[in-house]
Amino acid sequence: MTELREEPLPSPGQHEVLIRVHAVSLNYRDAVLLRGDFPVNSKEEVIPVSDGAGEVIAVGPGVKRVKPNDRVAVGCFTTWIGGPFIPEYFRTSAGFSIDGMLAEYVLFHEDALVYIPDYMSYAEAASLPCAAPLQPGQTVLIQGTGGVSLFALQITKIYGARVLAITSSDTKAARLKALGADAVVNYNTSPDWNREILTLTDGKGVDRTLDIAGEKTIQKAAACTKIGGVIILIGFASGLGGGIPPIDIMARTLTLTGSIIGSRLDFEAMLAAMARHELRPVIDQVYPFAEYKEAYQRLESGQQVGKVVIEIVNQTAD
Repeated sequence: MTELREEPLPSPGQHEVLIRVHAVSLNYRDAVLLRGDFPVNSKEEVIPVSDGAGEVIAVGPGVKRVKPNDRVAVGCFTTWIGGPFIPEYFRTSAGFSIDGMLAEYVLFHEDALVYIPDYMSYAEAASLPCAAPLQPGQTVLIQGTGGVSLFALQITKIYGARVLAITSSDTKAARLKALGADAVVNYNTSPDWNREILTLTDGKGVDRTLDIAGEKTIQKAAACTKIGGVIILIGFASGLGGGIPPIDIMARTLTLTGSIIGSRLDFEAMLAAMARHELRPVIDQVYPFAEYKEAYQRLESGQQVGKVVIEIVNQTAD
């Protein structure tokens, strides 16, 4: 586990912005990186965590997009403003290729920043991934009750989608239904959950599957996605291996695509949609900075329902 260390307060250079971080949220990638199990090496002694929010403290020469006291969040790929993803953006992956958000103060280029809605707390704003728009009336399958899955549930309901879900317990199923899931399958009591999903869709399958687990779910995900449907791989919580079934992909003419969040313009469009409905991300637990190890342990436990947040600035005392 990475230990805390002290560094001099940085000063913003040309087009740079100094941010006082108020809160960050953890993703599965953050835990894998700290364990040393990620298949690609990160920057040596990198400051971890990509998702966070804070206030602008100072700006460097030439900065025009933000000013001191603005409330902002940071895009994961800090140079990806819009358009298709290109390999060069991997060089500016926050918390991996460049220093991330798990610090009291951070420096980022102004182009990496987005304004956060006034109604959101810093903890909520730190829990925002990017989501792809859907068409009204589509059926979407989500997996689990982690922060990304619950946010996908919330945002897909905004776009008028029918949401089916799988999870590990009846308690979690009840929480998913309370958040708007139209039907939930317990994969522990129904190991052939793909058949249950097919039954719920009159044998047709879902339009889109958001697969967060990878190795242990991809085959069944392919089996219950409709002909011509889309599987979006957004995680690897169950492992990095697993065989993708070519027969299902060919026979069902499926599109299989990876997702690495989105551009700054995607982020801003999503925030605008959320603001119209005053949608708030689901937070599981909030830990003080001094208990960051406990926050990582909570994420690793798999028991969370929503995002695990580390509060850098105590909002009550601040």
